[in-house]
Amino acid sequence: MARARQVESILDVPSAQWNALTGTAQPFVQHGFIAALEASGSVSSRNGWQPVHLLIENDADELIAAAPLYAKRHSYGEFVFDFSWANAYSQLGLDYYPKLVNAIPFTPVAGPRLLARDDQARAILADQMAALPGELGLSSIHTLFGDAPSTGAMTRAGAVARRGCQYRWYNRSYTDFDAFLGQLSSKRRKEIRRERKRMRDGGVEVVVRTPAEIDDDLWHTLYAFYGRTYAVRGQAPYLTLQFFDELKTRLPDQVLFFIAMHRDQPVGMAFMMLGGDTLYGRHWGCAADYHSLHFETCYYAGIDYCIEHGLACFDAGAQGEHKIRRGFEPEATWSNHVIVDPRLAGAVENFCQREAEMMESFQAEQRERCNFNHAELKAS
Repeated sequence: MARARQVESILDVPSAQWNALTGTAQPFVQHGFIAALEASGSVSSRNGWQPVHLLIENDADELIAAAPLYAKRHSYGEFVFDFSWANAYSQLGLDYYPKLVNAIPFTPVAGPRLLARDDQARAILADQMAALPGELGLSSIHTLFGDAPSTGAMTRAGAVARRGCQYRWYNRSYTDFDAFLGQLSSKRRKEIRRERKRMRDGGVEVVVRTPAEIDDDLWHTLYAFYGRTYAVRGQAPYLTLQFFDELKTRLPDQVLFFIAMHRDQPVGMAFMMLGGDTLYGRHWGCAADYHSLHFETCYYAGIDYCIEHGLACFDAGAQGEHKIRRGFEPEATWSNHVIVDPRLAGAVENFCQREAEMMESFQAEQRERCNFNHAELKAS
């Protein structure tokens, strides 16, 4: 007989048991990544991310399913926007917050959200999750950026599916960057070459370093670059310096920094992670605003790295229609939502259905704008 329980920290779950359920090399669902978020204080009740992870155990006290789960007092750091839903709840005199969020904080990357030994255990977990907000007197539960098994299980448990769109670069056995450019339209090839030449002429080059190759001074400089990205918007950074220190200890082989150097001085960086055959771009920052520096550091250097190391995919982060012009392709993403109040539940379901139709059309339009030589693309 399976039974459910909740824990207030990932640190209360043995890492080997958690990781045995992930079924992926993707770093973000690994125990080490979530532990780094919590141990560093980047995720806590103080900043509105209260861990309430859901575990399913069998009669032998074995962990057979688990979900990273948080009680949220706001909707920031999620990248699936539901502010209008919160406003509708308020207009009815109801409290939308706290709500439950099944997600990896600050990480809009599609992947497992319902971790399970098998499909049966995943179905048990999905049913428990769908029932949880009603049992706890909360407004809703949201599974964000789930993979196909997670999304399917939540949909079968009664959750409404919501469609989004992100952009990914795919390696079609390119021998070098020029081979990749050869599949783009002439206009886009010229634009990209012009942007890369601007960096070379300005004396900027990007070097790739692991945490072990970065001294303390540079480590703090790179974090300052990251913090500046938020400071220019008048915000505090989501992630603390201790998070990166924790990650350096817990997942050192999956962390990469793409560092833009101008005459031997660091001027920008992109923080990325490795997982299986995929490179994941996560955060970026710079000392000052330089023309084309973002594209070189966050996109082109990552494409170079994937080609050199034979990686199949580059997932450079959320949003950004400008990625289309740089060889990225649109892909659907999914989230699932259980809304307790029946009046809002019906409205949300109707909205998600209409939005999905629009997103499907939008994705098709974006694919037509990919700027690839379509005959070569279809043949690859």
